[in-house]
Amino acid sequence: MNQETDKIIVFGTLLKKITWILDTPYSHEERLRAVCELLRSAVSTYEWVGFYLVDPEKKDELYLGPYAGAETEHTRIKFGQGICGQAAETLDVYVVDDVSKADNYLACSIHVKSEIVLPIFVDGDLFGELDIDSHTTAAFTEQDREFLKKICEMVSDMIKMDKSNMGKKDDEQ
Repeated sequence: MNQETDKIIVFGTLLKKITWILDTPYSHEERLRAVCELLRSAVSTYEWVGFYLVDPEKKDELYLGPYAGAETEHTRIKFGQGICGQAAETLDVYVVDDVSKADNYLACSIHVKSEIVLPIFVDGDLFGELDIDSHTTAAFTEQDREFLKKICEMVSDMIKMDKSNMGKKDDEQ
């Protein structure tokens, strides 16, 4: 088998595990943290995995949600600031193969060489982002991008389902 085939197999297995995690009855934070920990431990080039979420009181600002990896000083990021802020502002996926060449990069660690940021939408609105840093230059392939987009869709579905279930509980009271 080659490296690309290996990645497809690993990603398929991880999607099954993430489906199981997101279907558990735990809180959003616990489930998202479990996804971060799984991705970081299972994919050798994912050194930092985290979710930045839109602040419900400051719609143009992200706050650091669950993550796995080294602590970061970037616990709040305004839209437009850094790669995460750019992704929030443009509502697009950002892949940075070499962060040393990115004008708007917020350095979290001298070891980070590349980054991918993917927006998460719930009912058409930006809910947050999945942010992954790697100590490897150009670590993120098209396979990574598609795999991580699927995870963002799964997180969106989890949030929608939880909102729907909360509405049912409120109706029953």
